[in-house]
Amino acid sequence: MSRDIQHLDYRPREPYQLDLEVFTVASLRRRGSREKVRATHWYDFHTLVCVTQGVCIQVVDFNPVPCVPGSLLVLRPGQTHSFGSNEDWDGWVVLFRPEFVLPLSTSLGDLKFAVDQQRLVEQVVLGGNELHAVTTAIEQLRKDTQLNAPLDDVHALLRHQLYALLIRLSLLQGRQQAQEPVMSPALQRFNRFHQLVEEHFCEWHQVADYARQLGYTEKSLARAVTASTGVAAKAFIAARIVLEAKRLLVHTDLPIVTIAENLGFDEPTNFSKFFKREANSTPNAFRRRHG
Repeated sequence: MSRDIQHLDYRPREPYQLDLEVFTVASLRRRGSREKVRATHWYDFHTLVCVTQGVCIQVVDFNPVPCVPGSLLVLRPGQTHSFGSNEDWDGWVVLFRPEFVLPLSTSLGDLKFAVDQQRLVEQVVLGGNELHAVTTAIEQLRKDTQLNAPLDDVHALLRHQLYALLIRLSLLQGRQQAQEPVMSPALQRFNRFHQLVEEHFCEWHQVADYARQLGYTEKSLARAVTASTGVAAKAFIAARIVLEAKRLLVHTDLPIVTIAENLGFDEPTNFSKFFKREANSTPNAFRRRHG
């Protein structure tokens, strides 16, 4: 791993044994050095960051994200994140393992929780009542992590509370979408395409591969992607491959040839030409500049 950008798995300090951890940004600064808090990390767990006071610019996957009181970020495993250099702000951080969720129940009469974490909004600014409800839920999570009770019981309580919080965010997203115009057929096509790109970008590099799987013609798929994003479908696929390449170049010490293979390139030279064309830099130069 890069010495400057660390790959973090979920490993809280002993004797803490829970699969969910809640703390404030202020307490994080007290526990770690300034350099460590400002550093960029590659997460192996889910993270919620809710800004409660002050302003800052956090960085997610190489992109600056301006935040104000009420800003909430949803970070997923595999993404990179930095809290930024600003220090006059505070907020809540919730970490939890990817598996720390209740499975969908298949038994009649049982509760069913239908929260698709991958479809949760990546960033939202909460209003007064919404921010109060979310921060109250997070504060209760924090209190309950400190309960003196059997570990299994505390885990069960925290799972339900985490689901309630995620469902609240999902409902908020649903209300926002309900206020938007009815989804057009083109946007529906794009959403299906986007999901498929996330699943297969390492294997499928051509628009034809996705059109065939989705049952569209290449032209109709290309029109839908351009109408929804303003970029060509081929450029959209290339951008996703480049993002993953940047993550691997900066956050791992994998050889270029291995990265090329992982991303579906038969020859390292083809990957290097592709990356230079799309990122305006050679893979080695990008790695040196950021790592």
